Amino acid sequence: MKIFCRNLERYISVEGGTSLRRLAAELRDELPFEPICARVNNKTESLEYELYQPRMVEFLDITSPSGSRVYLRSLCMILYRALWEVSASSSLRIEHSISHGHYCRISGLEPTERNAARIREAMKEIIRADIPFERQEKLTADVLPIFERQGLDAKVALLRSTRTLYTTFYTLDGVSDSYYGTLATHTGIIRGFDFIPYREGFLLLSFDPTDPSRAATPIPQDKMYEAFTDYLRFNRITGVETVGGLNKVVLEGRTADIINVAEALHEKSLSHIADDIAARYAAGGARIVLISGPSSSGKTTSTKRLAIQLMTRLLKPKMISLDDYFVDRHRTPRDSDGDYDYESLYALDLEQFNADLEHVLAGEEVPLPTYNFETGQREYRGNTIRLEEGSILLIEGIHGLNPELTDRIPEAMKYRLYVSALTTLSIDFHNWVPTTDTRLLRRIVRDAKYRGLSAEDTIRRWPSVRRGEEKWIFPYQENADAMFNSSLIFELAIIKDYADSLLRTVPEDVPEYAEAYRLRKFLSYFLPVSPQCVPSTSILREFLGGSSFKY
Repeated sequence: MKIFCRNLERYISVEGGTSLRRLAAELRDELPFEPICARVNNKTESLEYELYQPRMVEFLDITSPSGSRVYLRSLCMILYRALWEVSASSSLRIEHSISHGHYCRISGLEPTERNAARIREAMKEIIRADIPFERQEKLTADVLPIFERQGLDAKVALLRSTRTLYTTFYTLDGVSDSYYGTLATHTGIIRGFDFIPYREGFLLLSFDPTDPSRAATPIPQDKMYEAFTDYLRFNRITGVETVGGLNKVVLEGRTADIINVAEALHEKSLSHIADDIAARYAAGGARIVLISGPSSSGKTTSTKRLAIQLMTRLLKPKMISLDDYFVDRHRTPRDSDGDYDYESLYALDLEQFNADLEHVLAGEEVPLPTYNFETGQREYRGNTIRLEEGSILLIEGIHGLNPELTDRIPEAMKYRLYVSALTTLSIDFHNWVPTTDTRLLRRIVRDAKYRGLSAEDTIRRWPSVRRGEEKWIFPYQENADAMFNSSLIFELAIIKDYADSLLRTVPEDVPEYAEAYRLRKFLSYFLPVSPQCVPSTSILREFLGGSSFKY
């Protein structure tokens, strides 16, 4: 039997039943890295996968997106097993990503360096022992008692709500757990990591992308932490902290209540932000509101809803689009692939933009440009702007928090708002819902509806979008005067059917199939909810359609 190895670009003869781990060992001298997983016919699989038919195989290292996720999930199970050594009566919650790591709460353990060191050393011992992650698949009815004995109530609730016949889970040195995706074959592959006290809990740090032999370096993200924490409190009050809890609400027919409360929370948050802006305006500042955030965070709808809130404070919002200040196309920077880099700050005419803002703040009437995307030229079509008494300028764009964008404008005149879908819902308490996955699913649905792009197109472009965010948006998050969390606790249940149908169109013979398959697996945990109860002013309408706002 022959398989095609993408890494070597040639066919290789193998015996039926050969595992990927064994094949990787045979190809050790030809592979430039130690694999942690592989794509088999463009689907991520464990190295324990056995080959019985011709397949296309691509081995992946820990720095690949799929390999990085396998590494992190494996590290999480090592943490869970280590906690049984240190404090078997404690329960672990891995809640969300922050500060280059993942925030953890452990009941019964104070977040001290001593406790972190005990757990860290237990993790290192497990890694040194090079223990296998044993993958098993059993009837769900037989798995439930295993999780019940370990006190994994959230997993039990999830399995009872999804009602799948079989469940895949892993055992590590006598402790069992399940994860959203595959794990490594053994603990010894883990190199760089750390476990440290962080605020009211702990921070689990995976490897540093620039040097996988060491742990990532945490960065201060106090405002981001508070934004997450506010929503986690809301989740606890509603009783919906996990997908199992959300599914229970769906089964009981209470989704309208959750939708209404979540939408009210958005309105309350925007109201508080509007109060802050209005107070600063009354004190002589905040004449310009800069609204920034990553792709598909709901910036446009957030801006429109904030404008309404400001009008109720007797302010008159006026808007400028940063896109209209693009330089002429021949002056646009190029990215590493040679394509026009519209994500770059320097794709904007910063000199003209700042000059116009200075004149506007001085009370002058200023002609506004319009960027013609067909010709790649900036044009003037007679549009003007002037700030009257009580007027306030709203500017939406990805560079709003970057000081260089408005370096000629006095700081007192600026109010910076960061918008992002900071997802606080967990699949269960050991599997979080990645914020990037929420945004990607939003974008897949929106691109199909409004831009004529397939799910394959959106997935293909996503890595470039993410690189732009890492370079131009995320380093400036903490510059915000306020953060607005645009996530909605129910949204993935609403999006599920839309996104799943689009993801199913991604063909198996393209690399994007791996991501499409992963996202479909992720969505399978959610019971679907009809969008009928979603109000026309909801941020979700920006992606689904049916909004009362014009875009």
